[in-house]
Amino acid sequence: MAKITETPFLNELGVELILAEGGVAETRMLVQPQHTNSWHVVHGGVIMTMLDITMSRAARSLVPGETSGATVEMKTSFFQPGGKTGSLMIGKGRVSHRSTTLYYCEAEIWKAESLVAKAMGTFKVFRRSDIARRLNV
Repeated sequence: MAKITETPFLNELGVELILAEGGVAETRMLVQPQHTNSWHVVHGGVIMTMLDITMSRAARSLVPGETSGATVEMKTSFFQPGGKTGSLMIGKGRVSHRSTTLYYCEAEIWKAESLVAKAMGTFKVFRRSDIARRLNV
């Protein structure tokens, strides 16, 4: 497992990348108290972040070299509350279609054997050198 080092926000959340290859990605996160809402379950924004990064990593796995991804659009459905502190959340994503410039993806968040949420999204993938040049960094 690897921390997603180039993204400080994801490192702060503790999201780990388990797999990203061939249009498939898997992430995981051990739920900490700071991830929870007033009901003491994972906040929906944390779940959406995991869905987003899992789909983005699936898309990026199809482009060789160092890349970054940008979310174009995303739709999320929640099926049940996320885990409580100490629970392990698993994100599973895949590319379902790609065009010349866009990647259409889907992902799910699981808590043990229970489906917590599912999302579909569209992503644009950039080569790192291209995006750095555009942002003047």
